[in-house]
Amino acid sequence: MAKIVGGIGTSHVPTIGAAYDARRQQDPAWAPLFEGYVPVAEWLARVQPDVLVMFYNDHANSFFFDCYPTFAIGVSPEFEMADEGAGRRPLPNIQGHPALAAHMVDSLVTDEFDMCTFQERALDHGCNSPLALMWPHVPAWPGAIVPIEINVLQHPLPTPARCFKLGQAVRRAIESYPDANLKVAVIGTGGLSHQIHGERTGFNNTEWDHEFLRLIAEDPQQLVAMRHADFMRLGGSESVEVIMWLAMRAALGERVTCIHQNYYLPTTTAMAVTVYEPAEATLNEAADVENETASPLANTEVHA
Repeated sequence: MAKIVGGIGTSHVPTIGAAYDARRQQDPAWAPLFEGYVPVAEWLARVQPDVLVMFYNDHANSFFFDCYPTFAIGVSPEFEMADEGAGRRPLPNIQGHPALAAHMVDSLVTDEFDMCTFQERALDHGCNSPLALMWPHVPAWPGAIVPIEINVLQHPLPTPARCFKLGQAVRRAIESYPDANLKVAVIGTGGLSHQIHGERTGFNNTEWDHEFLRLIAEDPQQLVAMRHADFMRLGGSESVEVIMWLAMRAALGERVTCIHQNYYLPTTTAMAVTVYEPAEATLNEAADVENETASPLANTEVHA
């Protein structure tokens, strides 16, 4: 079966992409953000996933309010980057993985998730704003993507619990894929606290952001039990999109180890990026390191 090597939670703000394209990585205002993604890129380079399964929401660039699916999975052999009104970003197309995507669709439908499928729809900043910071892409990306769109824009939204169950079903789908050599990393995008309209425009809640980051790693069931209104009250109306992190977290299993976390609030959105490994993977890696560093005489018979 295919193997899930870990997961990433990340904000997906369009200004990240704009600053990156303008080469502002060393600007004092942006450096703390970009530096936070360096360990993520190093982790991906180390574990070398073949595929990124990415939970994201489209911001009415490829899906529109006349027909916005609750859950949709991309099955194309290739995906373009969307032009969101300021010209397409200078990023290459990225490969899909149709075989894995088709298997996941079959598995998810069997698991009672009524999935839409899509082809030839470009990926907007919900995917590409953090992706370029984590994966090298010149001249091409090092692997493929299976994007899973989640509706966090148009009523009715899926509940936090439903997103968590989706992540559990995605785990079962990946682990039943009959390629034992395939390595998959799962990414959840969105948030953190922000509101971009209404009386609370510009609202942030750093205390809640850090509590959310603690709970997503240690006790996600507390987040699963919350309502959309709870997320909006604590983090602003747009912060409800962090329910996509719950899908990522559920795909990693019961316990995880957070090996990296960065939080920065430079604009109207609190930006965070985290890396999680399944707890058993971390324990196995520690055992391997211990074995490699053990004395070469540890298991050798000594005769007088």
